[in-house]
Amino acid sequence: MTTKKLIVVALILIIGVLSSISTNIYADPVKKVAIIIDDLGNGMKGTEEILNLPTKVNVAIMPFLPTTKRDAELAHQKGIDILVHMPMEPNTGRSNWLGPGAITADLSDEEVRSKVEAAIDNVPYAIGMNNHMGSKITKDRRIMSIVLDVCKERGLFFVDSKTDYQSVVSELALQKGLPPIENEIFLDDHRTAKHISGQMKLIEKMLEKQDTCVTIGHVGAAGPLTADVIRDSVTRWSGKIETISISEMVNQVWKWDRDNHLPTNNK
Repeated sequence: MTTKKLIVVALILIIGVLSSISTNIYADPVKKVAIIIDDLGNGMKGTEEILNLPTKVNVAIMPFLPTTKRDAELAHQKGIDILVHMPMEPNTGRSNWLGPGAITADLSDEEVRSKVEAAIDNVPYAIGMNNHMGSKITKDRRIMSIVLDVCKERGLFFVDSKTDYQSVVSELALQKGLPPIENEIFLDDHRTAKHISGQMKLIEKMLEKQDTCVTIGHVGAAGPLTADVIRDSVTRWSGKIETISISEMVNQVWKWDRDNHLPTNNK
């Protein structure tokens, strides 16, 4: 090959490399969504569909229920992040919706700590916790301070389901060196495919202005619908929006690495 041809080949290679660098610099970054599905642990409709989705989801499993351990084992086998779905007293609502082991406002400090410890012990492989209901408790500084202290001691983070806008969870989490993770949108607060699809599209709109989003859906009456809509939406999102685990989210956004914290002893 002549010198002139070598120079031409070298120039072509250089132009290709520069073009690739330019594309990577100016291309829109892939946006990230962590989808948490609440209310596993009681054999609810949609559990199987959620656990078998061909995309990353996260599951919040209620303690002390008939399928708590089975659901945790199945999720763990599939590499799905597991949260303790901690029952907490709401402002209003029927007490029988809470489930066993609930945190209520009348508990002493010692009782709160004991219940949180027991719940963590009852949900195998949990790496975090979020609140089931809890609009009353997540405003209570005394109780939430204890809950977060136990989570930190056990190497768990806490995701505020944001069932009340006056929640103090994120503020306390920051004070304690925990990531201030909040749910930003409920997927299936109305149990129709049209509404759930609309919520997924709302996530797309949100991600035009931000890089990440945390969203919560449920098993139960809407479970199969929620699974179907997630599957369809993820297909549409290909190359633009990526579903990630909640542990990836806390690591990427808040640089919170569970390996640098005390491990849980509930494995």
